[in-house]
Amino acid sequence: MITGLAFLGGCKEVLDAPSKSTLDESVIFSTPSLAEGTIAGVLQSFGETNSYRGRFLVNYGVNTDVEVYNSLKNTNDEKSQLANYNTTANNGQMNTDNNAYAKFYEGIERANVAIVGLRTYGDVANNPRLAQVLGEMLTLRAVLYNDLIKGWGDVPARFEPITTETMYLPRSDRDVIYKQLLVDLEEAATLLPWPNGSAATSSVERVNKAFAKGLRARLALAAGGYAQRLDGTVRLSNDPDLSRDKMYAIAKKECLDIIESKTLRLLGFEELFRTFNEETNRAGLESMWEIPFSEGRGRVIFDLGVRHTTTDKYTGQNRGGTDGPNPIMLYEFDPADVRRDVSIVPYEWTNGVQVPSNLNRLYFGKYRYEWMKRRVTSTNDDGLNWMYMRYADVVLMAAEAINEIDGPAAAAPYLRMIMERAFPSSPQKVTQYMAQATASKPAFFNAIVDQRALEFTGEMLRKADLIRWNLLGSKLNEAKVKLEQLEKREGKYASLPARIYYKTAADGEKVEIYGLNFGDTDVQGAALGYAANKTWTLSASNDQTTYWNALFVKNPDAQQVWPIWQIFLDNSNGMLNNAHLK
Repeated sequence: MITGLAFLGGCKEVLDAPSKSTLDESVIFSTPSLAEGTIAGVLQSFGETNSYRGRFLVNYGVNTDVEVYNSLKNTNDEKSQLANYNTTANNGQMNTDNNAYAKFYEGIERANVAIVGLRTYGDVANNPRLAQVLGEMLTLRAVLYNDLIKGWGDVPARFEPITTETMYLPRSDRDVIYKQLLVDLEEAATLLPWPNGSAATSSVERVNKAFAKGLRARLALAAGGYAQRLDGTVRLSNDPDLSRDKMYAIAKKECLDIIESKTLRLLGFEELFRTFNEETNRAGLESMWEIPFSEGRGRVIFDLGVRHTTTDKYTGQNRGGTDGPNPIMLYEFDPADVRRDVSIVPYEWTNGVQVPSNLNRLYFGKYRYEWMKRRVTSTNDDGLNWMYMRYADVVLMAAEAINEIDGPAAAAPYLRMIMERAFPSSPQKVTQYMAQATASKPAFFNAIVDQRALEFTGEMLRKADLIRWNLLGSKLNEAKVKLEQLEKREGKYASLPARIYYKTAADGEKVEIYGLNFGDTDVQGAALGYAANKTWTLSASNDQTTYWNALFVKNPDAQQVWPIWQIFLDNSNGMLNNAHLK
């Protein structure tokens, strides 16, 4: 990859990439095989130690009403502070020159060089392979900017390779970035094949037209939604080009294009995540694009999966569960909803046997060593890809946008697709739910808010969704009340048993648990003769902080994003600050 110095968001840094190639750019970006090789340089920035791999995926997205940092009660710990809306620019987990913030800009710089090179030297109009590389670069750059804005809000806009004149830049209004990305992704979609439309797009590890369109829809919804701005207020954009009606129209169009292409499909919910964990990497199913991690990189199950406290036949590393479901989510699912037992796991593995965890430490069941076809042997990484977008997201974005534009009757078929998969054996529940959801436009919107929580538990989409809907603070406060009620068995949780009752199944491996459902009782649990039981609680006797008070420390709507880290402020020539964060 051709690169020299990158000046990342105002910070001058020599990249740890290969030194400048002896090949001329005119040769590299006019030769398909060489141009394709530059994609790996951009993706390298995704997989670095403190990039997506070990910092962003585990830390962005918690705490919400859906996902939490599982050690959140240590409120002054730097990992907890990244989640509880109380972090500082000096956070020791993030304040390094090779942090995700820097690595995202490194990837952007590499993409910028390639985009300019392809436009200058590549016969993109007549060479489909070069066109595809340009489309991929535009899309990968948009991915990085999407996550920069999610993580840090209004950030410096860099759409050309860095020069001495552009070494130091201030924060840009995010609207400037969104407008450019919407143009870029519209172009990218004209350059990229649909899934399985070329040899490269037969794999979910390569960008395709459907993903570019889906990402454009996601960005349009974000651009047309609420956000904490540089003046500190939470509001919609003032730019008429990014009005809500225009952004919903873009999302509707892009999502319907994808749906009507019939190049993707919904799988059974458990089948979807088993297929993902088996690492088939096949395009044209439900996964639209995945951040590719090699076996020696990536910490998806390591941080977000079902915990194994010891090594066993499934895994050579005893990890999992840094993050997990907000405990209230266990009780948000209808027991007939097949998504519940895939998404939320109330046990962990010890010596190859499942044992109950605790109410304050549940696990995301979408990422499991036991569903992999290979045994992880690395002590530090598991190598499972990160599923960045899947077809269900497109379907629910379509439902949301069409409801806003055309009303609930027009949007209903798309929500029904998701509900029918969630309740394959309970069609009457689908009928009843859809009748309630389509009663009005607000009722349908509320159904979207709820179903996106249930559908994407553990996929770290919730925080950005709540921000764009202007629901972050209210949903966190609602979750805080529910958590206290759950602990005290009040409100809707009043009839839940105080204990769970469990035994190892006949196979000697799985655990059978009674007491997790509304309608279960301690009287019945005791009468069933289970081998063991335990209190099902959020607290321990030595707790100094209640679980619900640890969910957030400061007002979430005043801390929707992280500060730019101090190392970048210090090296920004005075151009960067965090004055908008209170």
